[in-house]
Amino acid sequence: MIERLLIANRGEIAVRIARTAKRLGIETVGVFSDSDRDAVHVGAVDLAVSLPGTSPSDTYLRSDLVLRAALDHECDAVHPGYGFLAENAEFARSVIEAGLIWVGPTPEQIELLGDKLAAKRAALEAGVPTTPVVELSGLAGGEVPDGVTFPALVKAAAGGGGRGMRVVRRPEEFADAVRSATREAAAAFGDGTVFVEPYLEAGRHVEVQIFGDAHGAVVHLGERDCSIQRRNQKIVEESPAPNLSDGVRSALHDGAVALARHVGYQNAGTVEFLVGADDTITFLEVNTRLQVEHPVTEAVTGFDLVEWQLAVADGQPLPVTQDQIEVGGHAIEVRLVAEDPGSGWLPAVGTLERFSVGDGVRVDSGVRSGSVVSSDYDSLLAKIVAHGRSRDEARRRLRVALQRSVAAGVTTNLSTLVRLLAHPEFVGGQATTAFLGTHHDDLSGPGADPEDVTASVVAAALHSAIAHRRADRHWGFAPTGWRNLRTRGERSAWRVGDRTIELEERWIDDEFVTVLVGEWPRPTADGSLAPDERAIHEVRHAHDSSGELAIEIDGVRRAFRIEQLGSGDVLVSGSNGSTVWSPVPRFVDHDAAETGGGPVCPLPGTVIAVAVDAGQTVVEGELLMVVEAMKMEHKIVAGGPGVVGEVRYSVGDRVDAGDLLVTIVASAAGGE
Repeated sequence: MIERLLIANRGEIAVRIARTAKRLGIETVGVFSDSDRDAVHVGAVDLAVSLPGTSPSDTYLRSDLVLRAALDHECDAVHPGYGFLAENAEFARSVIEAGLIWVGPTPEQIELLGDKLAAKRAALEAGVPTTPVVELSGLAGGEVPDGVTFPALVKAAAGGGGRGMRVVRRPEEFADAVRSATREAAAAFGDGTVFVEPYLEAGRHVEVQIFGDAHGAVVHLGERDCSIQRRNQKIVEESPAPNLSDGVRSALHDGAVALARHVGYQNAGTVEFLVGADDTITFLEVNTRLQVEHPVTEAVTGFDLVEWQLAVADGQPLPVTQDQIEVGGHAIEVRLVAEDPGSGWLPAVGTLERFSVGDGVRVDSGVRSGSVVSSDYDSLLAKIVAHGRSRDEARRRLRVALQRSVAAGVTTNLSTLVRLLAHPEFVGGQATTAFLGTHHDDLSGPGADPEDVTASVVAAALHSAIAHRRADRHWGFAPTGWRNLRTRGERSAWRVGDRTIELEERWIDDEFVTVLVGEWPRPTADGSLAPDERAIHEVRHAHDSSGELAIEIDGVRRAFRIEQLGSGDVLVSGSNGSTVWSPVPRFVDHDAAETGGGPVCPLPGTVIAVAVDAGQTVVEGELLMVVEAMKMEHKIVAGGPGVVGEVRYSVGDRVDAGDLLVTIVASAAGGE
């Protein structure tokens, strides 16, 4: 029997595994890096062992250090969670050879199915429907191998999580995509092998949860729809998959079980498929581990999958047979991620000043208020799951919980998730893998509805103005403020992302104000003011107390939760999610200008490739540098034609957000 378990992971999955282990009376041992010393998962275990260092390669990916921690502290078993060492067959083998229990599939199964090419061959042998692939043994030049059709998907043979994947739509992009995918796969998984398969632009990503034991039993626990993705990574998952025909659903279940039986699969795994609009089924891969989205399966089946994992690893048979597994109701999970949807889903870093999630949902999280979100690890903050008797009940329950959630101090996708759950295409269960790309403008930024945006920014401005008035009770305004109540109002400008909104508030009394929204009139060439084209709104300050603000705009009343952040920003949360508005200072101290302009780094990371030299002529869109952050590659390209003045960083250098990477001297002759 397992008495003491080492959890070889961090974040929310380490917390989640510890929760089940403690319920079963199993002692838990965790590991942590220097930067995770005060992380939530460290306090969730009975004992935590330091892995000196900060980067994953120095800590959580050091299989020797992790195994030594297990042995030194007399653990019986090791649970790898997902990511890091979870699908590392050599680590699994070393755990077993050390006399410990490995909580996962056998090393042989990890090797076979962890290699997506080998998994494709096994699927064909088991009769699972799939599409042909083109294997790449090397790419000498820019040639496209026979059998490749476009659009194509270049895909890493090892690993998962969307890393080492590139969609290629034109032959001239193929060679660069292969090199980039190979480089990313080698960095993430230690194996740069890639292959090519047809890319389905608007398919549905559906996966089947399988479980096997050492006694030959195999079951499935239904399917999950994971179609809503960005960067080939999922952000919404649900079970059961909506709008699947009975025939397709059965074919998915049968195919997954057939493959599991064919390889004698043990423990938890996921068989992933693409389903086309014509119900064509294509096998993708097998994830030989617990999935990030396993909570939705737990919600609809009532089983604890980590408990199953521990039991199977301990040699016990599966607790139920296939005919004893029933799916009840519907569950939806969203991933709350530190990223900026309005800037191409770039990961974000910073300190979570406030973090809380609304009631009535399950929350798996490895962060709390005050947690530091760094570029060293995955940007996932929390998984939020709602279960209901119907899909619509689960969707509405989840949306309300998100509306009442706060993630302040770091840019997140919270508002995008709120809007997504109300989008007609999602409500109808019709979303495909193309959903986020098709509806990006509707879902990202401060809001798709101009009235909602106006109400949100006015709430931020009024909150700030009221706070200033209360701060100076004698004069009615702060010493640094200025206003003429009836003619020249209090001006302010507010920014979210790359968007700035200018306001002027003309107060009539303490409860009524006219707000002008839009660009302030500025002098024209002849010195006169341009016409005032700002929108005018009548606003009543209805009520505010304890962070609640109710305002009436043009006869429509809205309620908001307002929070002043330490940075000076104002967090405004309403029915369409949360927005952090940053006040634009009226006076800015400018640093000395650079001798040459150029692109700046969008986020902290490490330079992994430099594509240009000083003196080189470049054109708009030409690749300059590649920066890796949060396990993803980010291409830095020229914003226009010019000549490279200085390449300021080399491969291996650490860079921060805002660092000038390459100076470009603009060319009046268009770069010639």
